Amino acid sequence: MPEISNPLRTAVPRVSIVIPAKNEARNLEVMLPQLPPVHQVVLVDGHSVDDTVATARRVMPSIEIIEQTRSGKGNALACGFAAVTGDVIVTFDADGSADPSEIPAFVDALLAGADFAKGTRFCAGGGSKDITLSRHLGNFALNALANLLFNTHYTDLCYGYNAFWTSVVPSFDLPDNSLPKAEDGHTYWGDGFEIETVLDCRVTSAKLRVAEVPSVEQRRIFGQSNLHAMRDGFRVLETILMECPRVLAHANAVSAHPAHSIVEHADPTARRSA
Repeated sequence: MPEISNPLRTAVPRVSIVIPAKNEARNLEVMLPQLPPVHQVVLVDGHSVDDTVATARRVMPSIEIIEQTRSGKGNALACGFAAVTGDVIVTFDADGSADPSEIPAFVDALLAGADFAKGTRFCAGGGSKDITLSRHLGNFALNALANLLFNTHYTDLCYGYNAFWTSVVPSFDLPDNSLPKAEDGHTYWGDGFEIETVLDCRVTSAKLRVAEVPSVEQRRIFGQSNLHAMRDGFRVLETILMECPRVLAHANAVSAHPAHSIVEHADPTARRSA
């Protein structure tokens, strides 16, 4: 694909933070005050039954709150992206696992020339206070498979802390968030927890410029994680295999048209992922 051009890529971009949340009232009370001043904070509520919405409004009166149209983290993010008015989008978890002080590093990577700044726990400067050995090994194996199939060099395929220019959102080709829930209970591909891997695959197929940004994952503050190593590992594997034809088709198209090649990242210290 040709390089994406956007005249709104300014030296001082307006940053929008998108936070999907479901029953995260206690965590939001701690996390929201730690966010740096930005252009916009969008909380996408996943039909919470606790005080998530009321707490967010009390702690941050300027926050914009929308309700997701279906269910799943992917749908929540898509709804949030549609509400963004800034130049840069930061995806941020509501459970306290993401460190707000790292946001400037993500924005700096974009200003240095990346289209997509991908957080990684598994490079110098990164880490995790929460990941288990089984999840770490599974992530390593899934990373290796994706890199082998897609000719990439990702170090952290399943991490949801990312930032990107708003102009690249159409490249993600996510399900239309105006579509109603399927009567038979069918879930649209990209609506669920596979979203992080879907985004990585779509970024790769679109030949966007990617910079990996070291990130230290914190422990969830309150509540129990919904992650399940075996179930989620198989979901990521399914995602890699489902997305493989798209990635390879775009790779072949680029090979046939060498002029549509990826532009090298301007920062030699940043890891390129695609």
